Amino acid sequence: MRVMQDIPRFYTGLAEWGACFLYLLLIPGRMKGWRFGVVSAAALVLQCSFLILTATVPVILWIPCMLIAFSMMFLYIAVAGGKGLLLTLYSTFHAFILAEFAASLEWQLEWFFLLRHEPVQSTSLLQDFFQTSYIFMIHIYLLVFLVNGWLQWKLLRGKKNIAYSYQEVAAAGMIALFTFTLSNLSFITVNTPFSARIEQDIFSIRTLVDFGGLSILYAFETRINELKAEQELTAVTAMLKSQYDSYRSYQDTIDIINLKYHDLKHQLAGLRAAANAAERSEYLDVLERELEQYRPEKQTGSHVLDAIIAGKSVRGRSQGIQLTCVADGRLLSFMHVTDICTIFGNALDNAIENTALVEDPEKRLIHMQVTGRRGFLFIRVDNYCENELLQDGDNLRTTKPDPANHGNGIRSMRYAAEKYGGTLTYDMKDHIFSLRILIPMPEEERHESAEE
Repeated sequence: MRVMQDIPRFYTGLAEWGACFLYLLLIPGRMKGWRFGVVSAAALVLQCSFLILTATVPVILWIPCMLIAFSMMFLYIAVAGGKGLLLTLYSTFHAFILAEFAASLEWQLEWFFLLRHEPVQSTSLLQDFFQTSYIFMIHIYLLVFLVNGWLQWKLLRGKKNIAYSYQEVAAAGMIALFTFTLSNLSFITVNTPFSARIEQDIFSIRTLVDFGGLSILYAFETRINELKAEQELTAVTAMLKSQYDSYRSYQDTIDIINLKYHDLKHQLAGLRAAANAAERSEYLDVLERELEQYRPEKQTGSHVLDAIIAGKSVRGRSQGIQLTCVADGRLLSFMHVTDICTIFGNALDNAIENTALVEDPEKRLIHMQVTGRRGFLFIRVDNYCENELLQDGDNLRTTKPDPANHGNGIRSMRYAAEKYGGTLTYDMKDHIFSLRILIPMPEEERHESAEE
């Protein structure tokens, strides 16, 4: 039996680079193309070269060397990932413990299957190939990274915006630090209650502790995602209730306005017929113009959509915004009231907030379209927008402090559209922000729409 040696430094460097590379693949919006290839190749050379060159340093310098190696991993993810400090730190903590586990597990398996006995003369080139340490190492690394990548992908799939708080990053850092310290304690000193003295036990402890730390980090991230999903659901539910309450308020107010509008119209007509004085006529003209802004909106065929349009029109007119609409509300009959309120309430709110910032009164325009297209419900809202819209994952934000927060509204509208198998897209061209929603209509709705 041969004496078990420490992990080759090249193996450690390759594991650290591979773990960083894996987490970079999971980060949306990372560097792409040949730049990513050049940065990754340079990081691989630097990481492995540094660890190989520091292979013979005294134990007292081992911790500083590991800190430098960790910093190099951080820089690789920071440069190629292009994200903020918190996400980069969080990813580096995960990658560091994953690299420790991959290197430790691979070396234990390689030692057990290939290296623990004195080497013997092989009988074929094929046997030489499959017993080569590097080939064995690559297979183990690929297996570990693929399994971990699949688990992380399940947690992050569909997310275009990944963010962590200071507390979450600090907790991940503490888990990584504790895992690294406990797993390598026996390599630094054997004079602790938790240190092992037999080499095989030392390696076993390191592998198991690294696996435990990696499992804790995965469980921690799973819980973070669950809490964020619960918070997001709570926020969306509150927004749904708010839009529905607004619709009910609009409906009650509009019913009263409609009655008053028709009553006052008849009263004005009577007063005008009885009045002879020019000043009375002028007074009535002013009063009629003021009353005109409360005229009933065009009936779309959906009382829910009518109420929303009427309420938003009053709000828009108060800010000098002209809202035009071409809508067949009958196409919305298959949708729940709350979903209609969510889609149109948020779409018009966001459009009004954006358009109200436009200085030129002639450009304060909003146009909404609701039509049927080849078996699909097509909804489009266009508004003039002078601010640059920046995409932050699923959210939209502007360069202003709080100009037109499209983000939360778009998230709620996307949920409502996806509930019916639909999609939501948006873009901005020539200062026109366009929101488009496409929802497949039920078969019976398609037939009715086609007949009409």
